[in-house]
Amino acid sequence: MAMITIALLSTSCGYKVTYNLSGGSIPPEATTFSVAYFPNNAPMVAPTLSNVLTEQLREKFSRQTRLQQVEEGGDFAFEGEITNYTSTTSSVSSGDYALQNRLTITVKVNFQNAVDQTTSFNNKTFSAYSDYDASQLLVDIQDQLIEEIVSDLVNDIYMAAAGNW
Repeated sequence: MAMITIALLSTSCGYKVTYNLSGGSIPPEATTFSVAYFPNNAPMVAPTLSNVLTEQLREKFSRQTRLQQVEEGGDFAFEGEITNYTSTTSSVSSGDYALQNRLTITVKVNFQNAVDQTTSFNNKTFSAYSDYDASQLLVDIQDQLIEEIVSDLVNDIYMAAAGNW
């Protein structure tokens, strides 16, 4: 994917921000990012969820920004936890049996922008879900659902941190 970058200079505040068409704005002074491991502290645990979330967030910033990944203390630094992983009925038939279930994942994120603290946030909650046929067992499709839901969560986190335009 080609990335087109447009640099704008605001004469009123003298602050330069680089925008790119992948949906992000990163101050030019920022050069690194770090993503700490997101532990799964939800009452119901999926074994792969923490790794999938942590790795997808790292990959998103590696692919869509010019920032270089560091172990900790990046100019854009992320940490947090998975706080909810639940499956509930989302649709019921007239005969009172489940037609669809919904898997919901919620994460709490702390983001520190060392270059511009005004865009930092703490304990911001992100939640996403995917519906699936009630005749399917969650254990049989949870890996696919986790990939889909985490992709949505990562996009939301990315836009909250780098898409402030």
